[in-house]
Amino acid sequence: MQSSRENPGLDGAARSAGSLITPRSDFIAALGWIAFGIAVAIGSWQMDRLENQDVPPYAVPGLLPFFLGLAIVFFSTLMLARAWRQGALAKDAIQAAGMSMAERKRFLIVLSLCLTFGIVLVGHGLPFWLAGAIFVSATISVLQYPQRRAANQVLRGIALSIVIGLCAGFGVTLVFQEFFLVRLP
Repeated sequence: MQSSRENPGLDGAARSAGSLITPRSDFIAALGWIAFGIAVAIGSWQMDRLENQDVPPYAVPGLLPFFLGLAIVFFSTLMLARAWRQGALAKDAIQAAGMSMAERKRFLIVLSLCLTFGIVLVGHGLPFWLAGAIFVSATISVLQYPQRRAANQVLRGIALSIVIGLCAGFGVTLVFQEFFLVRLP
């Protein structure tokens, strides 16, 4: 592992992750982000333009997500190129690319939180702001729990995650319903 002195660009999170951040993992993640960005751009482009409701071209639904999808593709391509230059496709990098048990556990936790939000919370009676607040609060609390427990700040972490979750839930609802005129479930 490189020290921060050898690579001053590494922040604290990257240093603590150690060997989890590799050119190979960046390469795989970049491919996933590129696919996601393309899907967002295509989905946004195919949205109804609302010409029959005299919506001006700069306010059509899907315009912002389209540009965000393109931005994701652009930056993911830069990440892919960097990983390639750093040897992501070298034979030894491919052989050492397996996920550790801790990585698998964290991935499954995040996947289950996202599926719970999308399948259970949204569209089943809860207002969107509350479903979003629960999701954000739970995600922050669960993912930060080991660090908060080690620092003996579990209750502070839960309280902070609730505040952040409520702000995110209200903020997303406000932006989509008032600015983009999208009614959320």
